[in-house]
Amino acid sequence: MVEAVRTTGAENVIWDLSVFYSSVDDPAIQRDMDSLSAQVDDFAAKYRGRVAQLDAETMVDALKELEVIYDRSGRIGSFASLLFSTDTNNPQYGAFIQKVTEYGAQLNQKLLFFDLEWNQTDDEAAANLLADPTLGQYRHYLEAERRYKPFQLSEIEEQLLVEKSVTGRSAWVRFFTQLTSAIRVDYDGEKLTLTQVLTRLHDADREVRRRANEAITAALRDKAMELTYIFNVLAADKASDDKRRGYPSWISSRNLSNKAPDQVVEALIKAVTSAYDIVARHYRLKRVLLGVDELTEYDRYAPLPMKEADSFYTWEDARGIVLTAFEAFSPRFAEIAGRFFSENWIHAPVLPNKRGGAFCSGTVPSAHPYVFVNYEGKSNDVMTLAHELGHGIHAYLAAEAQGIFGMHTPLTTAEMASTFGEMLVFNNLMNREPDPEARLGMLAKKIEDSFATIFRQVAMNRFEDGFHTARRSEGELPTDRIGDIWMQTQQAMFQDSVNLSEKYRIWWSYIPHFLATPGYVYAYAFGELLVMALFNLYRERGASFVPQFIDVLAAGDSDWPEQILAKVGVDLTDLNFWNEGLAALRSLVEQEEQLAREVYPEKF
Repeated sequence: MVEAVRTTGAENVIWDLSVFYSSVDDPAIQRDMDSLSAQVDDFAAKYRGRVAQLDAETMVDALKELEVIYDRSGRIGSFASLLFSTDTNNPQYGAFIQKVTEYGAQLNQKLLFFDLEWNQTDDEAAANLLADPTLGQYRHYLEAERRYKPFQLSEIEEQLLVEKSVTGRSAWVRFFTQLTSAIRVDYDGEKLTLTQVLTRLHDADREVRRRANEAITAALRDKAMELTYIFNVLAADKASDDKRRGYPSWISSRNLSNKAPDQVVEALIKAVTSAYDIVARHYRLKRVLLGVDELTEYDRYAPLPMKEADSFYTWEDARGIVLTAFEAFSPRFAEIAGRFFSENWIHAPVLPNKRGGAFCSGTVPSAHPYVFVNYEGKSNDVMTLAHELGHGIHAYLAAEAQGIFGMHTPLTTAEMASTFGEMLVFNNLMNREPDPEARLGMLAKKIEDSFATIFRQVAMNRFEDGFHTARRSEGELPTDRIGDIWMQTQQAMFQDSVNLSEKYRIWWSYIPHFLATPGYVYAYAFGELLVMALFNLYRERGASFVPQFIDVLAAGDSDWPEQILAKVGVDLTDLNFWNEGLAALRSLVEQEEQLAREVYPEKF
């Protein structure tokens, strides 16, 4: 197959991690670990038993010391995790990340006292301290930490949970990553990675998609026993933690971490699930345009049969497309994104045993963010690159302005710059495309990208809800029972527009978010709908919106999300807020229907 051997130019786009260390054997790593351990011991000796009595000035001194500690430990952890992601079956990288995980757990155990003592501080005394302007940028960190007060355990219990995570949750998540990265899919006589065969679901040839679907299903079924067991163990582990801490539901801890009140999340999920008809409407149209009797799961991402529907983008094409779109919005955006390319902050090729998917690691303020993608030249890869570079810009600005305590935003607002970056690229390409048929193909692709971010993620949240609820009430779940929950929640999204076959029953099993970050997925929908509202504001305000948005990104986690976004006129406390974004998406589907009738009148 010609396409399989096409090169993108991303084959040698490897990140430079020397800002941390030269290699896994660098003697500076052990020196830094020893030095940092001594620094943590000194910090504990200095402040243990005194946190509740610290005045504002001394509290600031303590937090500045903690910043240095977290930055130094973050450098070691970032280096280990970034290395491991590029080759999860490398025994040297595996041993190193395990060593760093165990080391990090030891440090955390020694530092737990600080947050625990702060949260045990009398409410009145804490309020008086928080009112002192001397705290400056550290005020919100201290205020936000107190939301965990009702759910914290004793210091010895917290230490035990950290210690057991090394051989418990962390170990199982690592095993899942290694297991799925090592899967080889038998496709047309070749042994390919999951990433390589998943890409074929976007192929214009239906037979290619069908074979890819069957091959992936077979590979996942072959590992069903292991994957089912991992899911069950981690769900039971989470249930145990939630019960001990007193969280009322499986999602409560995630909402708390996201600084998202339960009622806001419930309103989001209700709004999205009530609008599943938008999904069905698009896919009914797609069936007509593809000219097939019915759509099945391997048709979900099929490009429409039109010119340039299966376009191929080299790495340089992608770089130019993204930077041009970012430059048109803000030279600052393009300047920061450009550094990722010119200074080797990206890892792009598809490699054996490399983790699937894509991510941006913000690392620490003394270094810089890194972007990880598996680039294969599809239009979806270009959008993914724009998405992760958006994360990179967000992390860069927040780290620069806020330091380590304020750089890592809640997951819900963490998707702002990433999805905004995708919108910039999409609009730039649409505005430059004169051909209505090509515009229809681009519009359909954008709609499906939005569906994947909004509707699919909420449908997966419904799967998680069903899975965790069933695991807690029924005990260990067999593969078929998990498959039942998966099929019910996924079919509900498509209504009668796509027929999910029995082969799709096992496709829950390779999705890492369910295990590494339970409850994460609704944050994508939150972020996409938020960005649709922000993009409308950009259209209305033009250039005046740009510095406001950059200020919001630079604010990072320095305040409650609703306070930060109020500065650009977004009211996150409005439980009808989500309907604005859904209305914008419905309007896109209406545009798609109208354009389809103009381009292909004979099909209607």
